[in-house]
Amino acid sequence: MLGVAIVLFLIAAVFGIVLIIAVLQDKPVLLSALFLHGTFAAIALLILFCYLLVSGISGLFITSLGILTVAALLGASLVFIDIKNKTVLKLVAVLHPFIAIAGLIMLIIDVLP
Repeated sequence: MLGVAIVLFLIAAVFGIVLIIAVLQDKPVLLSALFLHGTFAAIALLILFCYLLVSGISGLFITSLGILTVAALLGASLVFIDIKNKTVLKLVAVLHPFIAIAGLIMLIIDVLP
């Protein structure tokens, strides 16, 4: 179950790379990439919350879940800023993937034997 979540996060990361390149080049983001990035990441996060409810947990898992949730909220705020046709702050756009990568690395460390 956690392996599926990790794979989904990695797929979301691929679409995230497309998005961050567009933001850093001051180009409009591809809505399809935005939708797929958010969908894959949200499904992966939902899987983690379901795992939290049905299985034993470790401190590292809780920490990674918290960090990934913060990254998701930051990503959602970027979407709302973009929807309102305001300029997305590049610092926030760059901070989002670093937070998500930190959470994903913690999750991978927790899953590995």
